[in-house]
Amino acid sequence: MSFGSRASVAMQAYGPLCVGIDPHPHLLEQWGLEDSVEGLDRFAATCVEAFAGKVAFVKPQSAFFERFGARGVAILERTLQDLRHTGSLTILDAKRGDIGSTAQAYADAYLDDDAPMAADAITISPYLGFRSLTPFFAAAEHNDAGVFVLAFTSNPEAVHLQSATASSGISIGDEILTELGRANEGASPMGPFGAVIGATVAHLDTQRLDINGPILVPGFGAQGGTIDDLRRLFGAVSGSIIPSTSRDVLAKGPDVTTLRAAAAAVNDSLSLL
Repeated sequence: MSFGSRASVAMQAYGPLCVGIDPHPHLLEQWGLEDSVEGLDRFAATCVEAFAGKVAFVKPQSAFFERFGARGVAILERTLQDLRHTGSLTILDAKRGDIGSTAQAYADAYLDDDAPMAADAITISPYLGFRSLTPFFAAAEHNDAGVFVLAFTSNPEAVHLQSATASSGISIGDEILTELGRANEGASPMGPFGAVIGATVAHLDTQRLDINGPILVPGFGAQGGTIDDLRRLFGAVSGSIIPSTSRDVLAKGPDVTTLRAAAAAVNDSLSLL
């Protein structure tokens, strides 16, 4: 099954929610864990126990593992492997992007089904040129994996870049959505190539949201994004969005039952879309 098909099945089974695994120092402390490799290991294992087979998507944030060096990356590798074949799909939040053989190496590292760090999907950056993403797209197709391309993020530093007018006469963010729509053309029930659009984007002036692919929506919950924001921003394509939250759910830890209940409550709230 393609990633688009697998994502559709997971959303139907569990709801659209994506729960982030963000082992931020303050969350480790809140859980009574040391800000150490041992604390990271326990945090990640608890998240796997709580969310595997309970939510459609789980999104480890690579940076919070990488900061511990090789031992932290080993824990990320095991976390991705432990989540495989549980019914939950993994989205590795790494925002990789490069050109040529380096882009291919990143694609091989994260999207090759036989790679130690293989994820179901990865976040990638198009700002070295959309065509620089070709190795990621090819690897995703070959391995029935997915990619989520940064389009309209909600951090204020990105607004001028993403809303700047390209030579085509439309914004850079719109160009990215247009390219994704072309890449997903003809796929059913949806294509494997998704966009990242923040839940707290102030104004999303675009008619190009129907990319025939999933839209990952970070910033829902503790970062300020609300159900009303999701309705305002996504309207007719709300069935394709994957709202992502981390702190709203993780703050309820470390008890596994409480974490699951928190995720279920957020998923229930999304039924109002």
